[in-house]
Amino acid sequence: MNRPTHITAFGAIAAALLILTACSKPADGGPATAASAPSVLTVEVTAPTTLQWPQTIQANGALAAWQEVIVAPETGGLRIAELAVDVGARVRKGHLLARLADESLLNDLHKQQATVAQAQATLDQAVSNVQRAKLAEASGGLSAQTIEQYRITEATSRASLASAKADLDATQLKLRQTRIVAPDDGIVSTRTGVLGNVVSAGTELFRLVRQSRVEWRAEVDARQLSLIKEGQRARVTLPTGQAVDGKVRLVGPVLSTDTGRAIVYVALPTDSAARVGMFATGTVELPATAALTLPQSALVSRDGRDYVYTVDSGGKAHSAVVTVGRRQQQRVEVLGGLPANARVVTGGGAFLSDGAQVTVVAAAASAASR
Repeated sequence: MNRPTHITAFGAIAAALLILTACSKPADGGPATAASAPSVLTVEVTAPTTLQWPQTIQANGALAAWQEVIVAPETGGLRIAELAVDVGARVRKGHLLARLADESLLNDLHKQQATVAQAQATLDQAVSNVQRAKLAEASGGLSAQTIEQYRITEATSRASLASAKADLDATQLKLRQTRIVAPDDGIVSTRTGVLGNVVSAGTELFRLVRQSRVEWRAEVDARQLSLIKEGQRARVTLPTGQAVDGKVRLVGPVLSTDTGRAIVYVALPTDSAARVGMFATGTVELPATAALTLPQSALVSRDGRDYVYTVDSGGKAHSAVVTVGRRQQQRVEVLGGLPANARVVTGGGAFLSDGAQVTVVAAAASAASR
């Protein structure tokens, strides 16, 4: 069946209009543009900030006593009659730690006192004889030999008295040594004495942490050793997670021939939670240097490398591999890979890809206080 002629003509006119519309140019004479790519994320940006940060050296090491004091009896052959303190006790200089049985020494003391009295009486008699001999010497009643003998007897008696007094002093000293006291302030770290045991002179009974001072003995290599000086600050992290501030007391003068490392002695407060025998990690602070820093949230870690995303003037994100250094208070030092005037995405970089379109809102503050 044939279509009407006017319908065919209308179709031809419509087709011509469509062709003319497709070929037409914009009213302003410019080229036709495609729609802009949609934004995938709204972000804040910041510029790297230069701060003065102290350099730090990481180290590990054990906690040890500043000095240890070994407490032992100075006299031997006596029984331990009393142990006055236990492990952990804080003692002052002169505090009684232990007491040895003194009965035998008291007997010796009485004996020596009697010996001194006897020697004194003998000397008194010898002095009296010499005085009488001097009176008789003028009259010729005594021979010169007899008078000389009296003088020799007096001298011998004086020597005997001095010897007896020395023995008495020695006995009194041993008697005082039965009281074993702390030679300095400190904490009792070990107690090896056993009640009732007969001890020899020099047998260790106690060991003290002198003045209750504990220090961190950090191990460092030769390069690090050359940077550390006495008086520098240090921060030690205990196994409990607690941080303790200290100060470098002494820098070891030699390196171990076995490990090639030296010891840095860091003094810690006496009231800290540090205990002898702990193993701790920590840092030693060196003089401050300039650091180009970013918020730590700007970092994205992928495949073992650190990235940040920068935004160009067109709102496109670009990834950049950076080298990082020190970290402090939620900021990180950028050692390389980033211009100082870059606009860096402060967060959400894990959701971006290279070339992604983003929307930038008010920039984060570029200055950060330490």
